[in-house]
Amino acid sequence: MATLTENANWGTELWDQYDNLSIHTLKGIDFLERYGHFVRDRATIESEYAYKLRRLVKNYQPKKKDEEDYQFTSCRAFKALMTEINDMAGQHEVVAEDLQANVIRELTALVKDLREERKKQLQEGQRLSQSLQTQIESLQRAKKAYDKAFKEAEKAIDGFQKADADFNLSRAEVEKHRANMAHKTQTCDQAKNEYAVQLQQTNQLQRQHFRSGLPEVFRQLQDLDEKRIKNIKNFIKGSVELERNVFPIINKCLDGVLKAADIINEKEDTLLVIEKYKSGFQPPEDFPFEDLSKGGSDSGSANNLNNIQLGSKIKDGGYTVKGTITGKAMKKRAGIFNIFGSRGNAAIADGKEDLSELPPNQRRKKLMQKIEELKTKVTQETAARDGLMKMKGVYEGNPALGDPRTIESQLNECSHRLEKLQQDLVRYQGYLDEVVKGIQSGNLTNSVTGSPRLLNGSSRIHRNSGGSAAEENSLSRSASDSSVTNTTLNNIKRSAPGTPQLNHGCSNSPESGLGTSHTSLHHADSDQDQYDGNHADPESEYYEADVLPAIGICRALYAFEAASEGSIPMAQDEELHLIEVDQGDGWTRVRRINGEFEEGFVPTTYIETSLFNT
Repeated sequence: MATLTENANWGTELWDQYDNLSIHTLKGIDFLERYGHFVRDRATIESEYAYKLRRLVKNYQPKKKDEEDYQFTSCRAFKALMTEINDMAGQHEVVAEDLQANVIRELTALVKDLREERKKQLQEGQRLSQSLQTQIESLQRAKKAYDKAFKEAEKAIDGFQKADADFNLSRAEVEKHRANMAHKTQTCDQAKNEYAVQLQQTNQLQRQHFRSGLPEVFRQLQDLDEKRIKNIKNFIKGSVELERNVFPIINKCLDGVLKAADIINEKEDTLLVIEKYKSGFQPPEDFPFEDLSKGGSDSGSANNLNNIQLGSKIKDGGYTVKGTITGKAMKKRAGIFNIFGSRGNAAIADGKEDLSELPPNQRRKKLMQKIEELKTKVTQETAARDGLMKMKGVYEGNPALGDPRTIESQLNECSHRLEKLQQDLVRYQGYLDEVVKGIQSGNLTNSVTGSPRLLNGSSRIHRNSGGSAAEENSLSRSASDSSVTNTTLNNIKRSAPGTPQLNHGCSNSPESGLGTSHTSLHHADSDQDQYDGNHADPESEYYEADVLPAIGICRALYAFEAASEGSIPMAQDEELHLIEVDQGDGWTRVRRINGEFEEGFVPTTYIETSLFNT
């Protein structure tokens, strides 16, 4: 090894190793092809690993029923971790694709080219060797002919000499031997010359074969083998570079996993558990001590205990008389963190429309979700209606584009859907107001109440010292609506001429509350008046009906037919006084400017408002 230099080549050092060089180059190309198979299998493993990572992430993605549990920081961190793992899978796919495109493809083409080049050079070596072998054979034939001719010439010379010395032979026989000797000598000279020529040609071809022809073939084979070795080196380095290119992104993914871990907050999750499962009820009161020595009997104590026990067996909700959770309900709520298979509380809203079967806090959350959902639908329907109105206006302006009557049915359907959504929004907003008031006042009963929207000063019902706070703060839908409305209608006193009577009737529609609130109801004497739900004494209790001042002007963009109580009809382009702006329920309170005194509610989207400067 030490004696070899960079200029050493196979043509001079291995001039006689044609067969060994042929075998060596074949093994080298086979080795290159085997390395290509290794890279191909490596790319397959990377691709399969990426596929399995993606499959893993897909299998552990939260199901629709488990999304509620992913509000916890640990669950959100796990979801973020899966996102980073999915990105890491993408990087492994990049490695597989780059190996396939930049290494395997080039390596396969190189193997093919090397095999073809090796075959070409070996064929050239065989041709040169065959030419030399043919020339050597020609030399051997010339030498044999010369040897034969020389021997025959010697024999002819010897025969002539003997004949010339024999005096018994005639002159003719001696001349015959002379002629034969001359002919053989000439033939020998010709064979000698041919042999000399073939020898010269053979030596020249042999020198050319071993000094230029075959060395050039070996040099080409040497270049081919060096190219193979060099490309193996480049392929290995290229594979490493391809993998290094994805390391920064994989490191970012790992950093993302660490960030996901950092968002985990045990205190925050604890508060979320409280928010998620807090009922809003108060703990049960202490059991009273029953002193039997003061003339009481066992029946009183027993009755108290029996009442508490019976009160705790609420079948539907699973709550005790004071709102604690029973063992059965606890079992139903097990598996808070069973995020991969448990349904959790996905079906908690399966029940009454107003969700009155839920605890106050949970009911408030569900109602807020429902209100947000309704607001989104109202926005969508409003956009759809506006689009239809624009299309109708275009058709009316240019009948050639279409018949505006074809839009009427769609516009009516859209308006009806929008009105229905707005009514639902008002109704659920009323439910929410009722729950919020109940939580703030400590009245945590689950009665189904309508809680209609009261306009500009809610009806205030006072009680004497013997009344209950629950009567003041919460009225059930079953009795309170009708009693309050009827009593109000029977005992209202007008404070100004022209003040309208309140509309009769009460329902669960949004306009039911609107109909009972044309005027503001004020209590005259909060210290002495009382309300028992069935009768109102005109001398001790009365309501004042104040006419609210106009705060602006509005113009009807579209005609509106009042389909429910509490709303008023209006014609397109009609101007009305604005009494109260939209409170977020989609309705605006207005009053007619001319003609009969009339006020009520119209859809906010149907009018264009202009407020007075204050």
